[in-house]
Amino acid sequence: MPVSFTDLLRWQFDLTWSLASYHLDALTPDDLRWEPGPLVWTVHRGADGNWRPDWADTEPDPIPVPTIAWLTWHIDWWWSTALAHLEGRVPPPREQVYWAGDAARARLDELRAAWSAALDAADPNAPAAYPWPADAGLTVTHLAAWVNAELMKNVAELGQLRLLRAASLA
Repeated sequence: MPVSFTDLLRWQFDLTWSLASYHLDALTPDDLRWEPGPLVWTVHRGADGNWRPDWADTEPDPIPVPTIAWLTWHIDWWWSTALAHLEGRVPPPREQVYWAGDAARARLDELRAAWSAALDAADPNAPAAYPWPADAGLTVTHLAAWVNAELMKNVAELGQLRLLRAASLA
């Protein structure tokens, strides 16, 4: 039975989200900001109460290990940016995307629902100009494939950190 690219991407997204849920459901508040080593990227609460991530415009060498908090912020940032592009909205600058704290899981669930709804309404062959230049000639289908790949990568990182944290407490 033939499967369309759109159906395959949806299946892949659902599979990746299942893995994300497996790890996200097992997290405790203490897991989120656990630092697995001396060189990390994490989040810091500002004087205004907002959680801001560590960031460098040029990737440092060595690359800091992200905390789970940083990873959930990172997912929120790139996914909400992808969603804004898909819906034709201007995304907020990275500096205005804050970590959701204890509501990080709920925020990712919101993004999942909004992404699914936006994909349902989108033309898979329409041009997409994120995360690549507008003249790249890529489509919403390419964007959906990129979201799947980025989510899969970040979920694998998050899961590995969760397992390392659990092992460190055993």
